[in-house]
Amino acid sequence: MPIDKIFKDDASEEKGERARMASFIGAMAVADLVKSTLGPKGMDKILQSTGRGHSVTVTNDGATILKSLHIDNPAAKVLVDISKVQDDEVGDGTTSVVVLAGELLREAEKLVTSKIHPMTIIAGYRMAAECARDALLKRVIDNKENAEKFRSDLMKIAMTTLCSKILSQDKEHFAEMAVDAVFRLKGSTNLEAIQIIKKPGGSLRDSFLDEGFILDKKIGIGQPKRIENAKILVANTAMDTDKVKIYGARVRVDSMTKVAQIEGAEKEKMKDKVNKILAHGINCFVNRQLIYNFPEELFADAGVLAIEHADFEGIERLGLVTGGEIASTFDNPESVKLGHCKLIEEIMIGEDKLIHFSGVEMGQACSIVLRGASHHVLDEAERSLHDALCVLSQTVNDSRVLLGGGWPEMVMAKEVDELARKTAGKKSHAIEAFSRALVAIPTTIADNAGLDSAELVAQLRAEHHTEGCNAGIDVISGAVGDMEERGIYEAFKVKQAVLLSATEAAEMILRVDEIITCAPRRREDRM
Repeated sequence: MPIDKIFKDDASEEKGERARMASFIGAMAVADLVKSTLGPKGMDKILQSTGRGHSVTVTNDGATILKSLHIDNPAAKVLVDISKVQDDEVGDGTTSVVVLAGELLREAEKLVTSKIHPMTIIAGYRMAAECARDALLKRVIDNKENAEKFRSDLMKIAMTTLCSKILSQDKEHFAEMAVDAVFRLKGSTNLEAIQIIKKPGGSLRDSFLDEGFILDKKIGIGQPKRIENAKILVANTAMDTDKVKIYGARVRVDSMTKVAQIEGAEKEKMKDKVNKILAHGINCFVNRQLIYNFPEELFADAGVLAIEHADFEGIERLGLVTGGEIASTFDNPESVKLGHCKLIEEIMIGEDKLIHFSGVEMGQACSIVLRGASHHVLDEAERSLHDALCVLSQTVNDSRVLLGGGWPEMVMAKEVDELARKTAGKKSHAIEAFSRALVAIPTTIADNAGLDSAELVAQLRAEHHTEGCNAGIDVISGAVGDMEERGIYEAFKVKQAVLLSATEAAEMILRVDEIITCAPRRREDRM
């Protein structure tokens, strides 16, 4: 029996050179795919699913694009994963992280062909990444003490993040909204408290931030449309037991009157429950489940606004905002914490009616209402805004900022280059390669804007040899510009995450020397 029959028939394995080639090529293909979305002049991609309804997504967000691809190449999957993690961790920089990892592999491929062992390359990359991170740490700006400056930093970070997205036209408006919303969170990174409601119609400019809470529901029939100084009971309980449900209930009776009695008893039980709820002295009752017409009628008679089917997140948020707790039993009213707000009223957005709670106890939550021409625009606007909110909420905690526009990459590349000159041995080649890979990000930004990248990057490199230089690529004027004057800032946390994730992913793919694909499972013939 020949040696290579260890595996099943259909299993394939690739060894050594071929395996490494396969993984490099796959990873670089993925990097090139999202490369064109990088930077303020990056283009969008349309993703069309073949599933039901052929849903179409138009997006510029690296993580969203990669999430939707079904990739067969194992190395490419590693890149998809790092972009997902980047999205969850800091929200922005999903494209940069993939592009950087792809460039690191492209450089590594050249080194491997010139007979440098992958482990040597990895050791060099490790040193280079450390050095690059220290270079950034030396140049961070931190304005945490000065509130006004810090706010303007946040505004600039938000505008830089939104620059490459669909919202770039109204970026001041949206940056203002995002910064307000994040300041409301008072330093928590829980974005659940910011509710984003999408309503088609109007233009993106009509989007607004509301400090109250908006519930996407209509007010029931015959109930007060407007309540001032509301006391709200937020509940999760069944309010639909006043009728005997014909299906699923088995009752043995000898006459129809007995059924009527049972129904009567059920109704009484319901009435008791409603009275218990009313005993809390409330004038607004929000329930997560159904409320039938009978209890609804009872609530309306008592002048209480009853809202049914508030979706689950809605209800948790509502509890957060109004300071109430979610109750499911009503026997002891004194122990239930009620929510409060100044005014509940019905508002119209577009042609939908919504319920608006204003003057809420906790200023922590707010609602952002997005308007836009179509669902696709709204989805993309929500993704962009979400990116901005993530970055801002991270920056509020870790207030270090850097300049943007390819500036951090050039600073890192310069330091790494110097390290390469000092290092003896083969590692220095790998360190030099790392610096070349870093320069690929400003190069790509310039390429996407249709500028002469080689010329610009060479200029940048020359500029950066003077101390304390703020030069970066100014895509709008198409030249090298001062990033501080242009107000292009980025969060330190994002850059650090990009640098470290990309290096680790590249390392992981470099270590591969064999790919084994297992045989597909065959369906046995059942005949």
